[in-house]
Amino acid sequence: MRAYVDASHAAIGPQEQWLPQANGKNLEMLCLSGGGSGGAFAVGVLSAWSASQTRPEFDVVTGVSTGALIAPFAFLGPSYDATLVKLYTGGAAKQLVDARWMGSGLLGTSMLKGERLREMVTEYITKEIFQKIAAEHRKGRRLFVLTTNLDAQRGVVWNMGAIANSGRPDALSLFRDVLIASASIPGVFPAVTVNATTGISRIEELHSDGGASMQFFGLPEIMLASPGKPLFPSNPHLNIYVIINNALIPEFGTTNNSTLAVVGRSYATMVKSQTKQSLLALYNFSQRTGGNLKIASIDKQIPYSMLDPFNTDYMRAVFADGYDQFSKGLLWRDSPVFE
Repeated sequence: MRAYVDASHAAIGPQEQWLPQANGKNLEMLCLSGGGSGGAFAVGVLSAWSASQTRPEFDVVTGVSTGALIAPFAFLGPSYDATLVKLYTGGAAKQLVDARWMGSGLLGTSMLKGERLREMVTEYITKEIFQKIAAEHRKGRRLFVLTTNLDAQRGVVWNMGAIANSGRPDALSLFRDVLIASASIPGVFPAVTVNATTGISRIEELHSDGGASMQFFGLPEIMLASPGKPLFPSNPHLNIYVIINNALIPEFGTTNNSTLAVVGRSYATMVKSQTKQSLLALYNFSQRTGGNLKIASIDKQIPYSMLDPFNTDYMRAVFADGYDQFSKGLLWRDSPVFE
């Protein structure tokens, strides 16, 4: 039900649980990145894509951080667009700010309590949604979410359909925990404890934002580094759509020489750099193997304040950017462009 992103082929486990069953048709893959409230961009793209009636049924959907929260609904299809629009543009995200007193936030587990994030995930990831994801997994479709195992310092890919289809009594709880962990920005939301077994011992692992490992999950590292073609199901073509819920272009802004301002600006710069390197690796893979890579990202500088991380006006603006780019035929790029 899970594997490290840097694991070998042997360590990943039975391929039939991980590889999609494309049945001879094109293999359609959607990758949703991190980006916090910028996730509204992906929601705008998906909504416009559905409205055009050209959106494929994806064989594989992957999500990291805010992308992990979107991924289950994107996986289940256009009928859940309205739910995503409500979550990302209706003001519901403002409820996630359940701030601790500053002193206890800095010395405790996180700046925000995380209780409202858990309540929101519990409300929207219902038993019905959970069962539908299990059914799609049985059809051969795959849903993956990335977290970071803080103890091991490794990214972990969770096979969410396999969890939903496992029959474990704790499966729904684990499914929700993985989504919450993936979306828990370090220092902002508390990390999530996951019970695991190693050998005959029971251990508690601490999992946090998947974005600490990579901003989006395309393919396991063993496949990206392979000199030849990987063992994909036989199919005519691999189409990979990557939606980056961030701007890849440089965004100029004067930075105050204060702790929070410098840390925030440095983190934002690191995220851009990490995303660019991952895109270049996936681009090289697609060129080597004949895959079709399409990349989308926020294409303009939209005012944003770290002091108001879930500002509804900002989320509506990036939603509109995603929707408009798609509607005007300006969204997809065939190669990484960073200016």
